[in-house]
Parts: sequence; C-alpha cells; structure tokens
Amino acid sequence: MPISPPPPEVEVVVVHAPRLPALGGEAVFAVQQIGAEDLKTAPRLDAALKRAPGVSLFRRTGSDAANPTIQGISLRGVAPSGAGRALVTLDGAPQNDPFGGWVIWSALPPEGLESVTLVRGAGAGAYGAGALTGVVALEERDAIEGVSALDLSVAQRGGARAAVALGTTGLLLTASAETSDGYTPVRGGRGAADAPTTLEAGSFAVRVQGERAGVVGALRLGVYEEQRGAGLVGANSTARGGSATATLARIINGGGWRLQAWARSSDLANTSSAVAAGRLATTPASDQYSTPALGYGFNAAWQGRGEAFSWEVGADARFADGHAFERFRYLAGAFTRGRESGGNTAVAGLYAEGVLDRGDWLVTGGVRVDAWRQEDAVRRERDLATGATTLNATSPDTSGTTPTARFGVRYRLNQVTWLRGAAYAGFRPPTLNELHRPFRVGNDVTEANPTLTPETLYGVEFGIGGDGATRWRGTVFYNRLDDPITNVTVGPGGMTYPVAGFIPVGGVLRQRRNAGQIEAWGLEADIARTFGDLTLNAAASATRAEVDGGRAAPQLSGNRPAQTPEYTITGGLDWKAGDRLTLSANARFESERFEDDLNSRKLAASVGLDARAAWRLTPDSEIYLAAENLTDARIEVGETGDGTESFAAPQTFRVGFSLRR
Repeated sequence: MPISPPPPEVEVVVVHAPRLPALGGEAVFAVQQIGAEDLKTAPRLDAALKRAPGVSLFRRTGSDAANPTIQGISLRGVAPSGAGRALVTLDGAPQNDPFGGWVIWSALPPEGLESVTLVRGAGAGAYGAGALTGVVALEERDAIEGVSALDLSVAQRGGARAAVALGTTGLLLTASAETSDGYTPVRGGRGAADAPTTLEAGSFAVRVQGERAGVVGALRLGVYEEQRGAGLVGANSTARGGSATATLARIINGGGWRLQAWARSSDLANTSSAVAAGRLATTPASDQYSTPALGYGFNAAWQGRGEAFSWEVGADARFADGHAFERFRYLAGAFTRGRESGGNTAVAGLYAEGVLDRGDWLVTGGVRVDAWRQEDAVRRERDLATGATTLNATSPDTSGTTPTARFGVRYRLNQVTWLRGAAYAGFRPPTLNELHRPFRVGNDVTEANPTLTPETLYGVEFGIGGDGATRWRGTVFYNRLDDPITNVTVGPGGMTYPVAGFIPVGGVLRQRRNAGQIEAWGLEADIARTFGDLTLNAAASATRAEVDGGRAAPQLSGNRPAQTPEYTITGGLDWKAGDRLTLSANARFESERFEDDLNSRKLAASVGLDARAAWRLTPDSEIYLAAENLTDARIEVGETGDGTESFAAPQTFRVGFSLRR
C-alpha cells in the first residue's frame, strides 16, 4: 500500500507592529498584564480593565452607557477624574482625546488587541505628561493571513455587536459596530423626563506596514463615531473623530531606535436638559453643538543594550487646539445666547532611563523634564437675536517647566519570590475641556476655569510577590497629589451667579479648581492558582484617600475625594468543564463612594457578577452565552441634589460566536 506524502508545511507569516522591545525595568513597579484570553471574554475594553482593582472610569457606569466626557480612566483609588489620570497608548501613540483627555473605548475593540500592560504609579520616563497614576499600554494584534479575530453577538434590549480583525502580510484591518436600545438609569421615582441610554457606535482602522533595509515602517489610520442617549429626554451626545500614526523602527543588537508622529481629531456634540419637579418633563438647557479639536505630536527613542545595563533616551511633544460652541439660556421656546470657548495647549519633554540587571538584582531609574504652555484662551458669549456681545473674557497665557523622575529596585529572594520598592513623580496638565468647557448634567452645572495649573503626584511603594505555582503579590503605597483638579461646589441652586447665571432649584454650581492636596495610603494584593482544569484568581485594594483643601477649598478638608471607593475586591474563575465546555465568572465588590466633593451624596456599596459559558466548535472558535450583572444587582452610579438615584445596567444576557487565531 503506497504511503501518502506528508501534508505540505504552510508557513504562517506574522507581521508585528513596529515597536522597540521593552527596556526591562517595568518589573520593579506594580505591573499587571491582561492577555488575549481575558480580552476575549470582555465585550468592551474598559470592562476587561476594571477586573483589576483600583482601575476605574470616573463613575461606575461602563462605556456601554457612560457619556464620553466621563470615560477617562484612572489607576489606583487616588481620585478618579472625568478627564482620566492615566495615559492610554496604542503601540506608543496616545489614545486620550485631545480636547478632554477621556478615551473613546468603542474605538478600541478588544478584537484588535494582543495584550494590555497596566503600570500603576506615576509614569515618568518614556511615558511623560498625563501618566499621573499610571499607564495603560495597548499592543495591537499582529497581522496574519485571513481573519484573526471575530465576534458576533446579540443581547437583550436590542443589543447587537460585530467586530473583526483580518489582514494579510503587511496589512491589518479592524472594524466594529454596536447598537443597543439601552436601559433607563433612574428606577425609583422615574417620570416622563427619563429615557433609555441608547447607543450606536462604529469604528474602523487600517494598519499598513513594510520593511526595507532593516527599517520597519507602518501607517495606521482610524475613524470612529458613536451616538448616545444620556438617560434624559432631549439629552444626547455624538462623538466622532479620526487618527493617524506613522512609525519607523529598527532593532539593532537588541536595542534600536523608533520615530513616531501622530495626529488625532475629535468633535463632540452634547445636549443637556433641565429636569422639572417630580421628573414630569425636561426643558432644553444647553446645546453644545460642536467641539472640534486637533491633537498632534511626535515621540522618538534610542535604545542601547549591554550585557547587564540597558538605556533609553528620547523626546516627545504634544499639542492640542480646540473650541466648544454652544447655545444656552433657553427662554420662551428658544435658545437666546451663544458661546465660544477654547484655546490651545502644548507640552514637550526630554527623558533618559537606564536598567541594570544583575541576576537577582534589577535596578531602574529615569529622569525627564517637561515644558508646558496654555495660551489663546477665549470665552465669548453673545445674544443670538441681536448678535450683541454679552461676555468677552480672556485669560493670560501661562507656562512652566516640570521635572519628574522614577526609581525602583527589585531583589529576587529565591527562584520564585522577590521584593521590590519604587519612588516616582509625575504630572498632568489640565485638558482643554477642564480649562474652557462648562457643562451641565440635569440641574447641576460645572463651570470651566482657564487659570488651572498642572497637577503633580509624588509616591512611594513597596511590594513582595511570588511567581511559582501560585502567583501572588502585594503592594503598599503612599501617594500625594498636589493641586488636584477638582469639581468644587460653589453654591446651591435657586440662585443667580456671575458668569454661570441662574442655577435651578435642586441643582448646584461647581467649578473646576486646583483644590489643595490629596493624600492616599493604600494596599493592593492579588493571587492566582491553577488546579488542573480550574484557574482561580482574586485581588483586592484598600485606599485611604483624604483631601486637604488648603486655602483654595477649605470646606473639602478631611473629605474623601469624589468617586473614590475605599475598598475594591475582585475574583474570578475559569473552568474547562469538558473537552468543549468552558465556564468563567468574574465578580467585583466596591465599597460606598461619594458622588460629590462635599461628601453629601453617598453611593451605596455594590457587587456585580458577570458569567460566561462557551462551547468550543473548533480549536479557534466557540459559541457562548454571557451574562452581565447576572444577579441584577442595583449598582448605584449617580445621585442628584434632590436625591434621585441612577443605576448601572440591569441583568443583560448575550449570545454570540467568537473566533481567535
């Protein structure tokens, strides 16, 4: 009987995005990796990130329902912010919005990513401005032949989602689309004013790359758009934008160099409504019909590697220009005033960092210096009927120079156990949104402040951990945040204020201010162990954060920062229950937090449970049934001045098909 020839070998060509290898010193800091398996089981990137304690958007609301302006991400419970106090990068390029600092998570589908690295603690060195509480470093998926990732699903309340990553040699395409009829956040006391948080979102990105003479070059272009209902009749938002990143890199003897230029454009339209007594109706309050912004910049790095010592030097610069255009003061069925506000900002820095690896000892240190500038601030208001100017306010240009640094040591006690310690400083300049754009949520109004200055964080931490059969680690830290940009309560509703005008009864007036200082002491711990086909993990964080308002806001002294929980505990399991069946679950407990700076509106503690069951069809594909908020817990996300509570999404079941190669 003739012997059949062996099947032909098929060469799989994988094309990586041009990036320099990690310098190797991140291990001395509090680092956590989120891999492809964790990304696969999360419907949104922010949902995957929130499985780590201390990682949060400004509010508990997920990106499936949150207004874009509160989708900024922060690491550790120092003090979350709508603008976000962490820097998000994709293969080195910033992903934070050029106007507001928040992140449009629907534009970053998990299917297009290979992994995520969380670096807690101020990210001086190569990361620079904005990495105040840490860095979320995303790595895009490699380009391979054909479809490398696909997810198709439908959910309750009209939910549907599709996302795909596919390509060929030198080409990667990523696309996503999502729709939902949403849910109504207000449950008790709901009235005709309340409406669902609807969502229509889509994104598309293409990366083209090639290599010549050892230099890898890539061009990545992306666009996104999302339309949202805010949970009130007449309150909606539309966010759209685009990005372009060009990168050149060459690896030389393990080191090498990288040059990168990037640009991001965005435009936000946001309408808000005033709520009548008893939530019987809404009245238009403002129409921010356009907020065009452009951010652009570059970064450059040069690495060298020796037997024990490696180093990197580099430079980066970021520029942003944006304005908000708004109609407001609704009287007799029409808006009567118009407003333009905005300006531009710039920050540029130089850095140097080195790593010494002597086996059991790992030592790293870096310094950088940044120059920043805020200029061309403008706020013009006019009567829409006559065109007469009612306000023409300008602010002086401001600038400064901020040095920062970080240093860390890690010592391996034995094959699996290590000790580490680190100290760091970082800073974040205010965003154009914080400087110039007032906004309204229901009857609460927050004024901008063009005189804001950068906030600076100083911290130390010590950790111990093990990388054996049981992976565990614990960290204690102390952070001090100077000049934190805070929404400070100015006064109650039912009164008329300079510039802001009349604030309705039941609302409050706030203004963004540099409010003294925030100190935070904390403990983080996590553990994971695999028992055959069962993997268990748990993590916890405890943070004692306290405001010292100083002379800027003495009424805040002794308070906990708004939206800062004291305790967070997460836990999860993955069980291969059979040859084809996989079961997984993730739970998150969060202690009470306060809605406002005065600690007068308390949001109750919450427990959320997500679960997923998957049936493998082929080695690369599966069908699944997933449940978010499986127990239908009442997770409180907001409270107004009159005591009306809002809640996160109720129990939601989703069924879908997933493929990963």
